[in-house]
Amino acid sequence: MLKNKPHPLTSNRPPSPSSMERGMNSDTSRKKGVRLLFPLLILGAFVCAAILAPVIAPYDSNAIVNIETIAPSTQHLFGTDDLGRDIFSRAVYGARISLTVGLVAVSLSLIIGILLGALAGYFGGWLDSSIMRFVDIMLSFPSIFLILAIQAMLTPNIYNVMLVIGLTSWMGVARLVRGEYLKIRELQYVEAAQAIGCSHWRIIFRHILPNAQAPIIVAATLGMAGAILTESSLSFLGMGVQPPTPSWGNMLMDAQAYMRDAPWLAIIPGILILITVLSFYLIGEGLRQALDPRKDYAGS
Repeated sequence: MLKNKPHPLTSNRPPSPSSMERGMNSDTSRKKGVRLLFPLLILGAFVCAAILAPVIAPYDSNAIVNIETIAPSTQHLFGTDDLGRDIFSRAVYGARISLTVGLVAVSLSLIIGILLGALAGYFGGWLDSSIMRFVDIMLSFPSIFLILAIQAMLTPNIYNVMLVIGLTSWMGVARLVRGEYLKIRELQYVEAAQAIGCSHWRIIFRHILPNAQAPIIVAATLGMAGAILTESSLSFLGMGVQPPTPSWGNMLMDAQAYMRDAPWLAIIPGILILITVLSFYLIGEGLRQALDPRKDYAGS
């Protein structure tokens, strides 16, 4: 007896490789989105707290609300410090300081780094060599010692902290932008723009820069984490944001003498710094994977 064979058009065929690849890419994109969502939510909460600090904080950051140090409780969520100030209020205002310092410092470093990197990568020649040698000289100094040396010559305050961090952290951005410009300037659309008479500045900032922005965005995100860590380190050493202005770094400095009797004074600002910096690093890594599809990241 002859067996009925399924018709080729109605048989169950395995999905085509292209369909399987689309499914795998969709799953990978979904996983990346989930991993990026959690740090974004945490960072968004910190940003909202910093913006709404006068509304969220139950007390003024420098108001003495108790005559003694109190452990975390329902009345004082994070407890009070050695002067009787509410730590939760100071931590919220400290988030505003840390995020502001990071934003301004990274913006300054991006302006310097993009400008010098674009000039070096686009024009090349002696200008490229001169800028890159200057970058090498700046990178030869340990960054923390360079920052401390400059800070020692200035009056410690929040404005000088932002200025010093921005002026000492642009070198990596400059090298990154230069590499992108060296690659993009050889493309045909750049040659076409030159052929129709576009000015160098128009080509640099209107035509090339938008196509080099992906690694710059990643560098800026990671730079925020570095700037917050640097500000906290300077404030901890007494060369950053000065008391009584609250900063997570100077809150740690004030807590040194009370590590045994009131450990929450150091634990709370330390955890806040850890969570904020880790969130920026996770967001930066997620953006790196999302914006650079040419690389195959392990574990994606």
